[in-house]
Amino acid sequence: MFRVAIISVSDRGSRGERADLSTDIIQDIMVENRYEISNKFLIPDEYHMIKELLIDICDNNIADLVLTTGGTGFSPRDVTPDATDAVTEKKVPGIPEAIRAYSMQITKKAMLSRATAGIRKQTLIINLPGSPKAVREALEFIVPELKHGLEVLSGKPQDCGALR
Repeated sequence: MFRVAIISVSDRGSRGERADLSTDIIQDIMVENRYEISNKFLIPDEYHMIKELLIDICDNNIADLVLTTGGTGFSPRDVTPDATDAVTEKKVPGIPEAIRAYSMQITKKAMLSRATAGIRKQTLIINLPGSPKAVREALEFIVPELKHGLEVLSGKPQDCGALR
């Protein structure tokens, strides 16, 4: 069973001014798909705080997968993708590209997402949208493929050439 850390990035949420609905949605979807929730965090849109938390989770093997929610837009305070890019050793552009392509079928505003994904050590980090509706749509779209990627990342034997 793969371990998941969820990081909700929200100034208002971290101050208790807005409910953090997206974390609950992520948790429900991941548990339903047989992932273990190792940690949940609710932090403000602070570049260094996001960066340090991502480094801690990855370098201390706290989770196999980190899912962030929030901070992926155009606001000057939206720095989640920037912090993610700063800590990853390998970029994984296909995941956010797939999410945007899928989400564009629902709303053209999906093209405004700056979400990214990458690998640090043995941990995959994926930025998800902040809105509960968008986070559900995005995660339900990618979750069927995540286990294969995590198995390969963890070194578990795979038959990557198997017929689909």
